[in-house]
Amino acid sequence: MREDRQLSPAELDAFGAELDALRNRTLADLGAADARYIRRIRSATRLSALAGRLLLLAGWFPPTWLLGSLLLGLAKILDNMELGHNVMHGQYDWMNDPELSGRTFEWDIAGPGDFWRHTHNHIHHTYTNVLGMDDDIGYGVVRLFPEQRWRSYYRWQPLWVTIQALLFQYSVAVQHLRLDQYFKGRMSREELRPLLKQFNGKIARQWAKDYLFFPLLALLLGANALAVLAANVVANLLRNLWTFAIIFCGHFTAQAAVFPASVLEGESRGHWYLRQMRGSSNLEGGRLFHILTGNLSHQIEHHLFPDLPARRYAELAVQVREIAQRYGQTYNSGSFAAQFGSVLQRIWVYRLPNAEQTQTAR
Repeated sequence: MREDRQLSPAELDAFGAELDALRNRTLADLGAADARYIRRIRSATRLSALAGRLLLLAGWFPPTWLLGSLLLGLAKILDNMELGHNVMHGQYDWMNDPELSGRTFEWDIAGPGDFWRHTHNHIHHTYTNVLGMDDDIGYGVVRLFPEQRWRSYYRWQPLWVTIQALLFQYSVAVQHLRLDQYFKGRMSREELRPLLKQFNGKIARQWAKDYLFFPLLALLLGANALAVLAANVVANLLRNLWTFAIIFCGHFTAQAAVFPASVLEGESRGHWYLRQMRGSSNLEGGRLFHILTGNLSHQIEHHLFPDLPARRYAELAVQVREIAQRYGQTYNSGSFAAQFGSVLQRIWVYRLPNAEQTQTAR
């Protein structure tokens, strides 16, 4: 369990000022290297997708089918994580490149970009880990903290989580619809209808591209359409599972904290930074690992500085860790295996109400 030192108002102000200064120094240093990096990521995403689709024209031949599926999955992971997620945060708006505009970028995933910009960029990053405010805490189907109110269907949450992981892009997409509000009578049919239209339209375009256009194109070229269809399913599945694991590891590890809504009352800049730090978890690994996670392996730095280019998080992490230690705060970082293991433990333990957890422990 974390044993963070309680900071006085003066210390919180100093803590916030140090992190603000770090952010401002990084902003002032942005330039050609950052622009070159994200353009290379964009090129790598496109080349990986092209190479994968060309290899899949060889049909079921195991070496080319497996490599083609993996390359296509890699393209979808890069598009989702290091390109789409980060660009939509406005991290590269300063470049004035229309293709890299955070306000208009659309990614290769079921959820419309506009949905994500609201539920993630605004709601989640403003109310990070605040109960009743941040819908990302369990996404409405998973209990991960003892502070969450227990409901009977949580007993089956290992099953719900497995389904959620396999279909993660749809879980993210449906979040913005707020169907719980509709069924509770807090949202009218007229309010829901345009959201459903946008939701259904994006899914239809994704399905048409992956499961109709490319298999038919393969058929016209004399290739095996079924092999291409299966590879698209596998690529989307790989992206879903990877994204699920990285996002859950960034928010729901053993030392991650949640907060009551009262924490928002009169919240200072320093306290906001502290909440972001206490609610986030980092993953340790090499450069390629960090790229594949969209640098969300540096989830602490991402929550502190969501609009800074994610490629900067590794260098920022060294200074953020030092600041955290100086102020007596836990810097929650560990290996992927250890962090994901603690997430799975939370999923298993908190499927039961608190009283039953105590009895089971005895």
